[in-house]
Amino acid sequence: MRQFHLLGQRRFVWIFLTQFFGAFNDNLYKNALVIFITFEVARDPASRALLVTASAGLFILPFFIFSAWAGQIADRLEKSRLIRQVKLAEIGIMLLGAAAFALRNVPMLIAVLFLMGSQSAFFGPLKYGILPQLLDKRELVAGNGLIQMATFVAILVGMIFGGTLVATQGGGELIVGVAVFVVAVLGWLLSRQIPAVSVADPDLKIDRGPWRPMRQGIAYAREDRRVFLAILGVSWFWFVGATFLQLLPAYGRDTLNGDANVVIMLLACFTVGIGIGSLLCARLSGAELNLRLVRAGAVGISIFATVPLIFAPDAAVDGPTLAGVSRVLASSGNQLVVASLVGLAVAGGIFIVPLYTYVQAKSPLARRARVIAANNILNALLMVASAVLTIVALGAGMSIPVIFAVVAVFNLVFMLTVVRSLMVLVAAEQAEPERRDSKI
Repeated sequence: MRQFHLLGQRRFVWIFLTQFFGAFNDNLYKNALVIFITFEVARDPASRALLVTASAGLFILPFFIFSAWAGQIADRLEKSRLIRQVKLAEIGIMLLGAAAFALRNVPMLIAVLFLMGSQSAFFGPLKYGILPQLLDKRELVAGNGLIQMATFVAILVGMIFGGTLVATQGGGELIVGVAVFVVAVLGWLLSRQIPAVSVADPDLKIDRGPWRPMRQGIAYAREDRRVFLAILGVSWFWFVGATFLQLLPAYGRDTLNGDANVVIMLLACFTVGIGIGSLLCARLSGAELNLRLVRAGAVGISIFATVPLIFAPDAAVDGPTLAGVSRVLASSGNQLVVASLVGLAVAGGIFIVPLYTYVQAKSPLARRARVIAANNILNALLMVASAVLTIVALGAGMSIPVIFAVVAVFNLVFMLTVVRSLMVLVAAEQAEPERRDSKI
């Protein structure tokens, strides 16, 4: 594919690799924690699902608190230098994480998860803010597709490593601790190669606290209704993705009666699918931004999300012990469930890339990081909402396949309102030059 030529460009490859190893390390730690909680700490299905979901919500909370402040800092200072400082902070956080795993201290492990979320909240506006400064406008779709692909491949590999390492007999927690520290150091070394870029707004006054920047950033994002609708679309993607990611471990363990390898397989299918969808979207778009793909992705999400409910009665594998991957996949119904999970994720990748690209392309340079920070705030808000609503639904006795189907219905409503409004506004924007030309 043509977009892969960017990996040979120094201006792109170092931010690509820095993002890859950052996402890899986050998910190595997070999935090691999830597997540790699911199979070692929580002993009943309700507590497993609730504790994993609460942990996911706690990781996301810093994005809501700190993103706007991080956006101000990213617009005011040179981004590549800030990225190096954020990656340096990751080394210290992962040292604490290593100690928490060594002590098998669950409260400390979850506290480190909050610190990881804080570090990622500061990295987000830098990552997406620097990309339009490193790439030509016609490269932006391809660059975003590669970044999304790298992110979700890193999530996949990180989850596999995290789940495998923590399950190692005789010291798996210690191995995880060493691994997250080493990867953090590698990420910092890679970040040192990212080229310097111009400062977006050198006269910007940075607020001392995060609350005023939050209101200001959202106000900037709402100045252009098209950009704000695209941000709502991005945030909805993370609502759907968070719902599936936080429920898949419990779905594999309790609905399918599967072991840790089944959980890893389900998470792998989901993340591989998003990576494939991101690359496919860039391929279908070419050098031009094609928002029609957003609509196609939304339809695909709703169709595939209903499949687990259809086959829910036959999903569980009978037996006194947890089933492995081969036993779970021996059922044709479960094969369709796994295929639908991949299809849903591919549709998600197709859905998200044009929206991210539109936000970057249409945001003014001087405010771009703050607009992206506002995007991250809304992302976090909907992901926390996902965690809260999932906890409420589980507490009310709703099954996981039913929750998936409910998300599918709300996704259709979202497509018929927000996505449709965005398409109408963009079509009007594109038609305006043609109307002016016809009058000349």
